[in-house]
Amino acid sequence: MKPDATPTDDLPAGEPAFNFRSGRLSLAFVATVGERWRRNVERLRDPADLARWYREVGLLGEAVTVTPAGLDTARTVREAVYRCAKALIAGRPAAEADEALINAAAAAAPLVPVLRGGAGLLTAPATDAESAVLSTVARDAIDLFTGVLADRIRECDSPECALLFVDTSRPGRRRWCSSDACGSKDRSAAYRRRRQAGPPA
Repeated sequence: MKPDATPTDDLPAGEPAFNFRSGRLSLAFVATVGERWRRNVERLRDPADLARWYREVGLLGEAVTVTPAGLDTARTVREAVYRCAKALIAGRPAAEADEALINAAAAAAPLVPVLRGGAGLLTAPATDAESAVLSTVARDAIDLFTGVLADRIRECDSPECALLFVDTSRPGRRRWCSSDACGSKDRSAAYRRRRQAGPPA
């Protein structure tokens, strides 16, 4: 994260809302920084924001206590995940330092799967719950970067988005994080350009 991230008071209405269009837990975590290409908006402004993200992404139903130190660690791991994903997209090897950060987070015991009412849920261990949640995110990143979807990581083509996402389309040529969001905006802009240009001579 850049040290000059946009102050909370300068955020437009709705800016702190989280984005879950990435299609993968670890990439959704990366998306807690908005507009990396311009304003670099930090959505994890305090420990409560990270605790809220863990709930809203669907990892935990109950609240988990996040400490200021835990928030700092989570932000550091998030940026390592981002850089590794960008390296994969560019066809470059990830930096060893970034891999080490992700591996260190993944080394902690993850969330525990339990069966409750016939449904599978994740629950935090009795101790060090915040490390367990971050471990689950880091393990997802490792699984993504080393699995069959590693070459399906994309960056949204919209110049106003650049969200990282997993392309699960059959042809593997998806350009936008969402056809209904950025894809629709791109098609509308192209239509307006054609209308302004008029019929071909």
